[in-house]
Amino acid sequence: MLSLQEISDRLEIQDLLVRYSHAVDTHQWELLDELFTADARIDYTAMGGPAGDLESTKKFLASVMPNFPAFQHLVSNSSIEIDGDRASARTMCHNPMLLAGDDGHQRLMLCGLWYLDSFVRVDDRWRIRQRVEEKSYMFLATDAVPTN
Repeated sequence: MLSLQEISDRLEIQDLLVRYSHAVDTHQWELLDELFTADARIDYTAMGGPAGDLESTKKFLASVMPNFPAFQHLVSNSSIEIDGDRASARTMCHNPMLLAGDDGHQRLMLCGLWYLDSFVRVDDRWRIRQRVEEKSYMFLATDAVPTN
């Protein structure tokens, strides 16, 4: 049976994962400062991105995400392990993205991945200390979709 503290910790970590998705999907890079530790390591290499610290990750996201006309990060199925003020999780992410083509058409790319996260409680708040992406699939639709 879970204690009230364990239930609270799980809900706070799940909220942290959703807040990450909202920050990225709304281009609010400064919100990532509230979600990650100052010394966080973030590794997007499995899906073709870089690995680095929080500042370099924010710069990467700010430079690449405007190239996609639309996208969503849908997170679910988190398997969370808590050990005092430390925790880890493996969370599914489905990330559909539209790619703008030079010919005025858009193509749909579907990305499926897992976030492998390590968390730490800092000043009574959970933060992500390390995030590593694990690739499940990447699919690019072959038919172009005309834009209106």
